Parts: sequence; C-alpha cells; structure tokens
Amino acid sequence: MSSPNKSHGRKSISVSLKPRELMTDAPQLAHVWAARIITLFPQAFPGVLGESLTGKALKDGKWQLTTTNLRDFGVGKHRNVDDTPAGGGAGMVLRPDVLGRAIEHTMKGVRGRCPLVYLSPRGRRFDQAMAREWSQCDGVTMLCGRFEGVDQRVLDHYDIQEVSLGDFVLTGGEIAAQAMIDATVRLLPSVLGNAESIEDESHSNGLLEHSQYTRPATWNEHDIPEVLMSGHHGKVAEWRRQEAETLTRERRPDMWDAYQPPAKKR
Repeated sequence: MSSPNKSHGRKSISVSLKPRELMTDAPQLAHVWAARIITLFPQAFPGVLGESLTGKALKDGKWQLTTTNLRDFGVGKHRNVDDTPAGGGAGMVLRPDVLGRAIEHTMKGVRGRCPLVYLSPRGRRFDQAMAREWSQCDGVTMLCGRFEGVDQRVLDHYDIQEVSLGDFVLTGGEIAAQAMIDATVRLLPSVLGNAESIEDESHSNGLLEHSQYTRPATWNEHDIPEVLMSGHHGKVAEWRRQEAETLTRERRPDMWDAYQPPAKKR
C-alpha cells in the first residue's frame, strides 16, 4: 500500500513538456506560494528548481510552478511573437498584442499580492531584501524576455516592475527567473526548516557570511580556528561576527558602508 500524498488531497501540479491547451485551466493549490512564468521556453522549467531543496518542496506542495508558453499566443500560421523595432535597428522586439494575451491568460484568477515582473538588465537589481519581500507575497509572475526585449507599452500598461539579476546581459530571462525563484522559495516558511541558518547567511543581516569549517580538524596542515573547537558559544558567536565584518569590509566596501551594526544591549 502506498503512503498518502503529502499534499493531503489538494490538487498537485507539474511542469510538462507538452504545451497546455489554451482553454484548459491549470490546477492550482489553494493558499500556496506560486511562481508563474511567461516564456518561449517552458521546457526549461523547473530545471534546477526541480532538484534538491526546492524540488522536494515543489513535490510536497509547499510552492507551485506554472508556465505560459508565449508561442501559443503568437500571430498567424507560424505563431510569430516578435517584429522589427520601430524606428529601425538590429534584432527583434516581442509584440505587445502577443504579450498582452499571454499576460491576461496567466493572471486570470490570480488573487492577493503577486508582483508582475519583467526580467530586464535595466531593472532594479535583485537582492536578498527583494527575495524576502517576494516570499511574503502570494507569489510572483515573471515575464522572460528574448531578442531585443519587449514593447514598452506592455510595461507601461500593466505597470510591470523591471528586475535585473546583475549588471550583465543574458540571452533570455529564464536563467534569471530560476535564480530569483530559488532565492525566494528557500525563504518560505517550512521550506528550509532551520530559521537560524537563514539569519546567518550572507546578505541576510547586511554582512557577508563568516567562513565555515568542518571535520577533520586538520587538513593539509590547515587547522580549524581554535575558538570554534572551544565549545564556548559566546566566543564562537563573537568570532563569527568579527569574521563577517572583516570579510565584508575587505570584499564588499559598498555593503560595509551601508552596514548598520545592531545596537548593543545595555
């Protein structure tokens, strides 16, 4: 006899290589954080999100993932999704009519707080604070661009937030989307399982994380710092704080300049 499904009777969802019929509603899990992806490459998902911690959480119904194939909303016999830039220039631009239909389809029935974002190198840079903010929403909808980008009118009409993974250009938004979803999902309650590990991570408290060590105590004539072997929790905590401050000051002076150390208890 097989064990009961951990979703306790809720509908489950999976990403399929087969495009969905446009008139078919994808099953949704009630009150579960949802990532919705609009992309020309739905087969790219879940990708790495289907592995390890995020993959187990997805299988257990702690978050859900749906994709919208932009090609399904294309124009004409060949389902074209792009056209030449107005005013001339190289490359192609995703059409507003195609994008509009895909967005309307994807957002149908969405409730609660669910930011609509476009993965763009000119957007606000994604960081831990944004991941934390998204984790406190009901989900996020991501538009993965291709070619030279999307028609500006779509961004204006739907008030879409532009977000960048970093100061570099990718061939599309799919890799960026997976990275941002991974950073967000691991902050959801019950996903990581150890709240303390989140608090100690790089960027969570404005500092880079301290160096980590494990057994054996000596390796290639390198020893674990003696204080970490002392068993004195107060001294260990103080060493880790000083280590984090030193690393941040040396490697990320921009973070160090913005860092505000917690007020000391009287």
